[in-house]
Amino acid sequence: MTQRRWLARSAFVLLLGAAAVMIGFAGLGSVAMVAVGAVGACLLVAGAYWFLAHRGLLRWLAFAVVIVAPIAVLVVFAVHHLVWVGLVSVVLFAAAIAVARLALRPLAAPPGMQARDVPPPKRAFLIMNPRSGGGKVAKFSLKERAEAMGAEVALLEGPGIVDVAALARRAVEDGADLLGVAGGDGTQALVAGIAAEHDLPFLVISAGTRNHFAMDLGLDRENPAACLDVLTGDGVEERIDLGIIGDRTFVNNASFGAYAEVVESPAYRDDKRGTTLQMLPDILSGHHGAKLSAHAGDTTVTGPQALLVSNDPYERGDIAGLGRRARLDAGTLGVVAVTVDSALQAIQLLRRTRGQGLSVLTAEEVVVEADVPEIPVGIDGETVMMPTPVRCAIRPRALRVQVPRDRPGVRPPKPAVDWPTLRKLASFRALPEGTG
Repeated sequence: MTQRRWLARSAFVLLLGAAAVMIGFAGLGSVAMVAVGAVGACLLVAGAYWFLAHRGLLRWLAFAVVIVAPIAVLVVFAVHHLVWVGLVSVVLFAAAIAVARLALRPLAAPPGMQARDVPPPKRAFLIMNPRSGGGKVAKFSLKERAEAMGAEVALLEGPGIVDVAALARRAVEDGADLLGVAGGDGTQALVAGIAAEHDLPFLVISAGTRNHFAMDLGLDRENPAACLDVLTGDGVEERIDLGIIGDRTFVNNASFGAYAEVVESPAYRDDKRGTTLQMLPDILSGHHGAKLSAHAGDTTVTGPQALLVSNDPYERGDIAGLGRRARLDAGTLGVVAVTVDSALQAIQLLRRTRGQGLSVLTAEEVVVEADVPEIPVGIDGETVMMPTPVRCAIRPRALRVQVPRDRPGVRPPKPAVDWPTLRKLASFRALPEGTG
């Protein structure tokens, strides 16, 4: 506790130091310099929004704002010989935030997901995509290693499109006692659903490109061959949740709105950047794409341009759904809805707070309705068309996932910087018994 209290005090010292440097060397102009920096940041975000939300001359004027705003801030600071003052103040402020997080970190690490020892499988069946992750299956000799450990391996190499679900179901009928996948998260989700349906253990081999699911399981994403340790009995089993959307499963998230609309466009595959820039203005203005509403528990979100439903909530600071989930057995869906109708709302999103433009919720079921009978949905990175209304639910602890005993593990979530709590912690007064 003593160490945490001194960390909290150090955070305030660094914060005061940042202010002292600015005031000491900029004098009365320090307030003006801070205002210039804040205005520049707002113009940068507003310009980016205008660039995405408009076409023609206004788009390119917005692009000019994005370029000119940070340059103008630097010029103002340079004219007043305060560039180094601004840099030092920013570094001190960043250090204050980092130290504050250390001070607010829980005394004990949060309990991990419950695991139990399990014997090695006798008839493991693994599906491997040789193209996934830029060819990791071949790079790490995953097929040869798995077969040497007694597993049966099926490669998704054609000819034609391989029915992965049929492949997995046939393996179950033939007596497989473990299903596994070396491939992308979409394939992982498909086979995970079949494993859960038959109450069989599931093995994730981190051979995809981003490996979000593997990351949240604490697996080694740099060495997918380490995941095969499970086949030799050096593994444990965890019960985790499984997301359900319609009659499909998902292990990461389902996305609605702007992202799904753009990716569904036939032109997207050949020209991703051009298609996105062409379609976003109409999507953000509501002139293109379905008008959505989402019902999550007792809350209704009307007209979001982007909606993300995740299999367990993402960390609090991750509004884009691209970060980590602290647990995969919380038994609840995470919901992030973004509604940006103006540059002002885009600027407000920088604060990452719940407000008019951002809704962050949890629910056991989410129902997404639209003004059209069918909408595109991105399910673990794969866009499909689904009839409306679309129902998302969660099956708590439905999936038996086996992971190596020796693995990097899951990084604890960063604590939010709560300044009132930090102030109490930094106080020289005695804390109430049991605090911290």
